[in-house]
Amino acid sequence: MTHPIKVIDLELTAPLTDVTGLDGYQGLLAIVRLRGAPIAYLRAPVTLGRCSAATLGRRLVETIRPDLARALARAGLLEEAPATDRFDLARLLAPWVHSDGFSDQLGVLAPKVTVAVCTRDRPEDLRLCLAALSRLDYDDLELLVVDNAPATQETAALVREHFPAVRYVCEPRPGLDWARNRAILEAQGEILAYTDDDVVVDPGWVKAIARGFLEHPDVMAITGLVVPFELETEAQVLFEEYGGFGRGFRARWWRVPRGQPLPWQLLGLGQFGTGANMAYRRSLFDQVGMFDPALDVGTLTRGGGDLEMFFRVLATGHTLMYEPRALVRHRHRRTLEQLKTQIASNGALFAVWTAIFRHDPRQRRACLRIGAYWMATWNLRRWLRSWIYPRRFPRALVSAELLGGIRGTTSYPRSRRQAREIARRSGPQGPAWSAPGPQESAQASDAVAVRDIDLGQPLVPLEGLRQYRAVRLFVRTCGRLLGHVEIPVQGAGVSRLQQAEAIADRLAEPLLALPERLDPRLRETLMTAALAGYFGYPASGVEPQLPDSIAVSIAVATYDRPDDLRNCLESLIALETRRPVQIIVVDNHPLSGLTAPVVADFPEVERVEEPRQGSAYARNAGILAATGEILVTTDDDVTVPPAWLERLIAPFARADVMAVTGHILPLALEQRTQQQFERYGGLGRGYERFEVDGRFFEASARRVVRTWDLGGTANSAYRCSLFDNTAIGLMEETLGAGMPSGVGEDTYLFYRILKAGHALCYEPDAYVWHRHRCDDAALRSQLYNYSKGHVAYHLTTLLKDGDLRALKYLLWNLPVAQLKRLARAMLGRGQYPGALMRLEIRGNLAGPWALWQSYRRVRREGRSR
Repeated sequence: MTHPIKVIDLELTAPLTDVTGLDGYQGLLAIVRLRGAPIAYLRAPVTLGRCSAATLGRRLVETIRPDLARALARAGLLEEAPATDRFDLARLLAPWVHSDGFSDQLGVLAPKVTVAVCTRDRPEDLRLCLAALSRLDYDDLELLVVDNAPATQETAALVREHFPAVRYVCEPRPGLDWARNRAILEAQGEILAYTDDDVVVDPGWVKAIARGFLEHPDVMAITGLVVPFELETEAQVLFEEYGGFGRGFRARWWRVPRGQPLPWQLLGLGQFGTGANMAYRRSLFDQVGMFDPALDVGTLTRGGGDLEMFFRVLATGHTLMYEPRALVRHRHRRTLEQLKTQIASNGALFAVWTAIFRHDPRQRRACLRIGAYWMATWNLRRWLRSWIYPRRFPRALVSAELLGGIRGTTSYPRSRRQAREIARRSGPQGPAWSAPGPQESAQASDAVAVRDIDLGQPLVPLEGLRQYRAVRLFVRTCGRLLGHVEIPVQGAGVSRLQQAEAIADRLAEPLLALPERLDPRLRETLMTAALAGYFGYPASGVEPQLPDSIAVSIAVATYDRPDDLRNCLESLIALETRRPVQIIVVDNHPLSGLTAPVVADFPEVERVEEPRQGSAYARNAGILAATGEILVTTDDDVTVPPAWLERLIAPFARADVMAVTGHILPLALEQRTQQQFERYGGLGRGYERFEVDGRFFEASARRVVRTWDLGGTANSAYRCSLFDNTAIGLMEETLGAGMPSGVGEDTYLFYRILKAGHALCYEPDAYVWHRHRCDDAALRSQLYNYSKGHVAYHLTTLLKDGDLRALKYLLWNLPVAQLKRLARAMLGRGQYPGALMRLEIRGNLAGPWALWQSYRRVRREGRSR
């Protein structure tokens, strides 16, 4: 026997208190809310008829910390006007409920909303539903009750006598979709929201729906969160444990380009929501037709009209949104017999797929696939398991759902004939849906837009993105680069909420872990003290600063790329620093005459000629020309932010640090080749600081030193005294771009630095923007050289340093890794093209010969010193 569970709301901006009066309950289910927005379920035990505040606080931290972190981050990101240059975590947990800045907007922009309740002979349920609707926090609102083929006049009397502000309409044709269609014809609002008579809506339900439509002009339909109103009976508890109606606490968006069939996974239409909580722009029905009266309650199919409409929204190229802040509470069936009937009605999914199969030929293969998958993995597998070992969910209910699915495959044709007969006698209600024809608008490209945002400023919608598949946001705040998120573009732009959801999903914990985010006031309550302990207290003390008197030399190696070089120099001239800075351009092909005119436009920049081709030769020329105590290297196809230099050299305040590398981000991802290079691994090395030294070099006798994971000379800095150390010296001329070996001069320099026992730091906040190759030939050449150089680097450590670890890597680890990647590509399990993998393998095989050719050239042309 399952005991009841108490359902409550738990608002985090209010102090935690004991929950009493729980005698007879086995547990407590709290809908945790932050400033009214639901963020998670919290389950807590009941002890002697109560659940203490201490238990709630402990459970909050132990069980929903990621959800809590995400909610705090999202709430802070959506602040309209931060009090400081960053969002204030303490303010988000202050002991009052804040306005989210949206309420003021609603007075001017709020659309008229019609709320339709379709009901049939359940006056007691309806009374509770209408009482909640009467408390909605929304001004321009129309409440409509559609009484579907009533057997009595009780519903009409209830509305007339107790809810005079509600408009009553009788729809004599039996079937829930007939009633929904009548609501479309009767509604006066721009937005039509549906709920059921066994639902109690949250006071902010309509406001959340209106906000979703206002903030997302491309959204044509919204579904919301459905939580249990009560869990007092065994049937109610079982239904919620079975999955309930809830679809999570994260906002989501779905869209398929018009004219394209839906992927078969999206035909699992229950993932989008339920008819008990859905809303549409009323203009949508002029495009997609009305609900199919052969589906849903009151017909042989017993359900599915809501799901079939979700399909139509996506099939016609519109955007469907799930908004968890649009919350309603559903009164689950109280008896096991009622629950069994409801579970059997889940077979309506198969009726919906049958309807789609009949009406949209493009989806037939997908319908067959999702139907077979669902029957095998959900219905049959669960039924078979119920015979092998006992389950909490009774076998009778599992069997009922299986039989309902089998009936659902044949119920739609019969129900459709009945609907046609009803329409013949009473007349049709409106237009029916027909599958869209060939795609009318141009396909969006595969390009990815690149943007960077500073969270010290309020989020703003990103516009003008219709030609992009997605946007990659690089997120920074308080001088830190936190990471990046990639957001699919669902229309012309990306809203504030979409940005906040994506950033909170990916970067909540690093965002809240910043010492600047925490305030001593957070320690005043049990919950906030636990949060502070989880996210970390503010760091004590001040980190030492590198004196402004330390001079820096910046060396830029270039080979006939005047346009890129000009952009690079313009960003270097704009650096924010008070220290002496020498900027050196090393012209690696002076005979072309392309570089000298560009440098002449920058009087503060020095030009050094190095006619011997090769990036190591060029960088060595920059090292020899440097006058500063610190040498910084970068490339001509790089653009630097104003604060880059000071962030990059800051670790040199420590005497043991001899080298620093920084993050390298893509300037653009609009071309397919640029995206492929990022899938290859790109040039960045992540968003977490790290440091390595001689212990990293000696960590394993079996594994090579993975110096390629430490960064690159496109963004690096060194103490100039390092190059006078005979154990290190200048960069190895046989390696690097421009030589037959391809690359490797930077990774070999890192190798020698670590071998000598020095420390190297990686500073992700010192990031630069790199312009990746834009055409196939350039990308293939680049990857081929990377592959040659990778092998050449390991051979150099073997031949010059006697590092036998390179043998095992070259003869076993590298071939096995490449073959595994190639096998995954052949099986279609990776996004990186197999052709590029084969190119890399050819480059690896060419590495030894390429290194030999490089040695021969260096012998002819000499070393740098």
